[in-house]
Amino acid sequence: MKGLTKDRLWAIAVLTPSILLLAIFVYGFIGRTVYVSFTDWGNDPAQALALNPIIKWVGLANYQELFTGFLQGRFRQELVSTIFFTVFFILGCLGLGLGLALALDRNPKGEALWRTIFLFPMSLSFIVTGTIWRWMLQPQGGVNQLPAAFGAKPSTFGWLSSTDSVLKFDWNLLPIITAVVVAIVMGVIAYRAHTSGQRTRTIVAAASAAVLLLWAIFIAPNLKMLPAPELHGFNLALIGIVIAAVWQMSGYTMALYLAGLRGIPEELREAARVDGANEIDMYRRVVFPLLAPITLSAMIILGHISLKIFDLVYAMAGPDNTFASVPALNMYLTSFRQNQFALGAAIGTILLILVAFIIVPYLSSQFRTEESH
Repeated sequence: MKGLTKDRLWAIAVLTPSILLLAIFVYGFIGRTVYVSFTDWGNDPAQALALNPIIKWVGLANYQELFTGFLQGRFRQELVSTIFFTVFFILGCLGLGLGLALALDRNPKGEALWRTIFLFPMSLSFIVTGTIWRWMLQPQGGVNQLPAAFGAKPSTFGWLSSTDSVLKFDWNLLPIITAVVVAIVMGVIAYRAHTSGQRTRTIVAAASAAVLLLWAIFIAPNLKMLPAPELHGFNLALIGIVIAAVWQMSGYTMALYLAGLRGIPEELREAARVDGANEIDMYRRVVFPLLAPITLSAMIILGHISLKIFDLVYAMAGPDNTFASVPALNMYLTSFRQNQFALGAAIGTILLILVAFIIVPYLSSQFRTEESH
């Protein structure tokens, strides 16, 4: 056959087993999970562990139960907690990683040692990190006793046991919040399309943003997902988990930023100085714009980690601490402790969709960039 050279046939033969295994054990299981989420498997305890269970198709009933069911308030809080955790985790890793990279970029004495120290936490598993920080954040642990070393009273903050929360909002406002966020994203898309001269894309994005805003103002307030207000916010018990996660992953962002800083040609910095730019202007107008692709890549990877985080939360807070729980932990408990496989599959599918919202746009932009080159 024309085009099938010996090398190409050999490449196909080598790749085929991997493709088949990937299709079966990754995408096949994903498809099976999505299918199970549309059934009632596990809703009847007598059928949950039966050899040949009777499974019925229920459509979106499991998803409706998760978002509007009376007994699923824990999942809704976990979803909100995951969003807050993702935001604070990404900001903490980017900020601390960039700061460490800027310090090491100045070639301090013992740079290799400092670089090794900052990268060391990344080599640990989340289970090890969680065990260490759980011990440190105990009521009588090292963190609460730290103020005593400076003559102050020891802290009594419950890092992993606090029941307080901040930034609360009513779950019934979720349609409004979602519409406004998507409208803002469409507005940004419209602005970028306008600046690049894409008239059709600008009109479509701007019109979509306007429709979403009008819907959020006039229609969404009349939609009630729950019969009564249900407040959710950022539980303070998650602060300790955020600190532990940032401690482990900030070395990764430091390595990315340091590589980016070392890759900036010195000629660009010298040209900026010749043009009269001071140190702040040079970083603001030369260095930081060149680090934007690294920031985007780091945000994608960190966002993917935070959305599906399980082991760190399990090690630090345990499976039954509802104030520090996340959807991945709830999925495990729902599926393997309560044997509600369909409901657990629905939680897993929701996590898959959240991860896809982050990964797919990034991959598509990368493919477009490669094609343009």
